[in-house]
Amino acid sequence: MAEGLLTGGFLGSEAMAQEFTDWVAEEEPASMEKGLFQDEDSCSSCSSQDKPGSSLKSFVPEGKTLFPEIFQTTQLLFYERFSAYQDYILADCKASEVREFTAEFLEKVLEPSGWRAVWHTNVFRVLVEVTAVDFLALKAVVQLAEPYLCDSQVDTFTLECMKELLDLKEHRLPLQELWVVFDDSGAFDQTALAIEHVRFFYQNIWRSWDEEEEDEYDYFVRCVEPRLRLHYDILEDRVPSGLIVDYQNLLSQCEESYRKFLNLRSSLSNCNSDSEQENISMVEGLKLYSEIEQLKQKLKLIENPLLRYVFGYQKNSNIQAKGLRPGGQKVTHVVSSTMMTGLLRSLLRDRLCEDPCKEETEIQFHSDPLSAINACYEGDSVIVCPGHYVVHGTFSIADSVELEGYGLPDDIVIENRGKGDTFVDCTGVDIKISNIKFVQHDAVEGILIIHRGKTTLENCVLQCETTGVTVRTSAEFLMKNSDLYGAKGAGIEIYPGSKCTLSDNGIHHCKEGILIKDFLDEHYDIPKISMVNNIIHNNEGYGVVLVKPTIFSDLQEDAEDGTEECKALKMQTSGEADAAERVDLEELIECATGKMEHNARSDLSEQVEGNCEIVNELVAASTQKGQMKKKRLSELGITQADDNLMSQEMFVGIMGNQFKWNGKGSFGTFLF
Repeated sequence: MAEGLLTGGFLGSEAMAQEFTDWVAEEEPASMEKGLFQDEDSCSSCSSQDKPGSSLKSFVPEGKTLFPEIFQTTQLLFYERFSAYQDYILADCKASEVREFTAEFLEKVLEPSGWRAVWHTNVFRVLVEVTAVDFLALKAVVQLAEPYLCDSQVDTFTLECMKELLDLKEHRLPLQELWVVFDDSGAFDQTALAIEHVRFFYQNIWRSWDEEEEDEYDYFVRCVEPRLRLHYDILEDRVPSGLIVDYQNLLSQCEESYRKFLNLRSSLSNCNSDSEQENISMVEGLKLYSEIEQLKQKLKLIENPLLRYVFGYQKNSNIQAKGLRPGGQKVTHVVSSTMMTGLLRSLLRDRLCEDPCKEETEIQFHSDPLSAINACYEGDSVIVCPGHYVVHGTFSIADSVELEGYGLPDDIVIENRGKGDTFVDCTGVDIKISNIKFVQHDAVEGILIIHRGKTTLENCVLQCETTGVTVRTSAEFLMKNSDLYGAKGAGIEIYPGSKCTLSDNGIHHCKEGILIKDFLDEHYDIPKISMVNNIIHNNEGYGVVLVKPTIFSDLQEDAEDGTEECKALKMQTSGEADAAERVDLEELIECATGKMEHNARSDLSEQVEGNCEIVNELVAASTQKGQMKKKRLSELGITQADDNLMSQEMFVGIMGNQFKWNGKGSFGTFLF
């Protein structure tokens, strides 16, 4: 590709902002400019008064030199760029045809001469006039405009130096380095937009290795669309910040390896065919090629909107614990946007000096809770004072830390604006969180994920956006006296092999209240679930949903036929592991739901029915898993019954829960 086009760089939201900070005026995000070939009525001007004839916005570049107004084209919406590339520029071209298709597009919409532009580089800006356009090379033939306007970071960059530089370049400049000067007639609107699309494409979409990949299908579907979506997902904070860093690092590594590969390939063409050096270079070339392919696959994984979150989860779940401080001391972190004397006296009385005999404790002050969490080591505690805190990023808690709000949850609000990040990510052995309200907006990740260890949530409020709490395999979650609402998925997701205790909580206005993942696979352990005195109401679907495979229903039908094998596998009590006694299903339900008073009121019948229905289904599922396990053991020639079945029982207790006004009822199953 031509010089200057193969940038290969990836401009996320931060890089993009940094590039234009020094010369683009800030503008209201609501006033987006018109997309290519769209109706002019849908756009407004950036200036205080409308520009007759032009439908685009304009701005004056900031700096020492007063440049004329420039078309503002950097804030195009996703669908505007998508439509331009798909319908007008690239269509169904192959990667090897990108240059040709782009040149044909520019010939149709670009004014060949007679317009001015600011030539913008990392070192200087200078006003030029375009006299011709080389469409195939994607370059413009320019001359210095009059009067001469230049803004340079180097004081010695004179008019003579600029003329000499243009002579060296034969007065031919890449189109992507030109910013079209505003013209209120509207004659150069399409020119400004066309150059913007070319500039954006080679800065954010095109990769220097794209031409060498096999053209299995059209380039737009294979590369342009996923990269464009990723770019806008990053702009809208829908990608975890750590994943953005990973992607940029992978992209830099791949660019560097590809440059080495090109240099090596070029040197091979100049070597003797039978030289030893050529053989060594061939081996190095194969290694580089393999490395490049691996990096490209990782990039594609992140670019894929469905797979990137799996990759992100794997990264987030491997957070390393810091352990104890080298000196062994523990620190109390106090978070407050402003510390007043009255608040400090209250803290000293209620939290910091409540035990005079207690040894001296180091106290560190922070203005936001995220910095406090990041500063924690094993055994530290964080006290969050009343206030509304806005954070960008994930609370990654890998050590045993206590996070406590000093006051009522409604007075201590932590709001996450990082749409792509998990709000709270727990991997510590024993984490405690209390008296805090967590608020999540427009997110794609859950509000709380427990990957492993034990996390206790007490007297908290969770205002969710996607899923609420996710309890992963081998993790333990205790939630009591808390309120969870607003999840577009399940309020709580319980994975196989986990332990979940829910007591005196409200779970409401979610798509589903509680979702229990499939645990019937032979590799999964039965989760242990305790639900006591929770109010699960006003959810769109069921109060509690059990996910299980379709094959389970077939096995259950066989069980209902009265096979001797199924009859022999009734649930056993956990009191005697060696000689367990079998109990009827009705007795187990009665035990789990608690003995109800004979004179119970009629308005509690729905609640009792909901508890019994859940226990009934979970017992049946647990029994079926035991049947499947025994069958597998029988196939292996092992005939010993599973006497320890109840030690793996799914529930510890399900009683006193209230199910009200759930769209589909108290309990349901989802077959897959």
